[in-house]
Amino acid sequence: MRRPRPSRWVPGNHFTLLENGEAFFPRVFEAIAQARREVILETFILFDDKIGRGLHAALLQAARNGAEVHVLVDGFGSPDLPEDFIGELVNAGVRFRIFDPGRRLFGQRLNVLRRMHRKIVVVDGEIGFIGGINYSADHVADYGPEAKQDYSVEVRGPIVAHMLGFARDAVMPPRTRRRRQGANTVPPLPHAGTADAIFVTRDNHNHTNDIERHYRVALRAARERVVIANAYFFPGYRFIREMRRAARRGVDVRLILQGQPDMPIVRTAASMLYDHLLRAGVRIYEYCDRPLHGKVALVDGEWSTVGSSNLDPLSLSLNLEANVVIRDKDFNATLHERLDHLMQHSCRQVEATPPSRWDGLRLLRSYFLFHVMRWFPSWAGWLPRHEPEISLVGAQDGPASDPTHRPSAT
Repeated sequence: MRRPRPSRWVPGNHFTLLENGEAFFPRVFEAIAQARREVILETFILFDDKIGRGLHAALLQAARNGAEVHVLVDGFGSPDLPEDFIGELVNAGVRFRIFDPGRRLFGQRLNVLRRMHRKIVVVDGEIGFIGGINYSADHVADYGPEAKQDYSVEVRGPIVAHMLGFARDAVMPPRTRRRRQGANTVPPLPHAGTADAIFVTRDNHNHTNDIERHYRVALRAARERVVIANAYFFPGYRFIREMRRAARRGVDVRLILQGQPDMPIVRTAASMLYDHLLRAGVRIYEYCDRPLHGKVALVDGEWSTVGSSNLDPLSLSLNLEANVVIRDKDFNATLHERLDHLMQHSCRQVEATPPSRWDGLRLLRSYFLFHVMRWFPSWAGWLPRHEPEISLVGAQDGPASDPTHRPSAT
């Protein structure tokens, strides 16, 4: 049974924005390598490249320190890890699990739907990391033109306890959790700052639209500005409606999307919404330096969110996601400064299409798309809702643990 996530603001937190792999990887690797009690890490992608090997070394060091280390990777996002890569971790005592390993048919992976897309780290129950950055070399600039622009946050304060309770439930079989002293009750942490926060997740049972709902509530309350930077943008009808309403009541609504996407269909899908948004007063910017992979937003002078959730049907209706929602003036100002820098120096602003004889066709297309988006969440419920196995690699837990377990909220 999942612990209920808090719906009220948790005070006393501190958030540090980490932009791109250059800021993120050194901090998370250092924190893991210094762990003394426990490391829990979830990620969609882990590759055997220089970044994956950096994480590998940090996890081994944590295990040598005596920390209990749990790693959960997605079977679709991390399909080809070498046996020696995993074997070294397993032999060091790391509990390495794969979410829905899946089978291949004629070389094709079939485990596409309902992915474990979260990126969470909790170290010693005191420091957390959450955002959109995977463990792969394409998150650092020296990868080249295809290096991704992305964001994560370092978290300290009481909200880390909520992240820890959730992460333990996600990666540990019930018998393992029961065996741990105090695993069922995470003690509260002292205040580390002045930020209020809510840890928000999306699953396919009890929290199917929590992340989208927080976005829509913030849009509805917006009075001055909204900036959304998201890699994959094709949200639902109600989300678009709230954006248009905010712009029409005079809110400065800005949207940063991919101008050089890693998948061409991404820009095609988003651009089909451009006319509808532009005519309501939404300003659209396409980031053109390299692929945008971020999933961040801010509203007015306090509200912000950072996490793994895109604003497309996969993230909003199918995948397992996690965001943190932050209420803090300083963090909001920092994020706004970085996104404004992006818009000023690395984006081109999309102009509204002049009226033409094709307006009727565009309106008809928009009408069709809006109704597809309006009903997609209910249609998604008809798609396979299997209970993916979380498979433990090796047998470190001994006879008291389950070799596999099925998550209760997938």
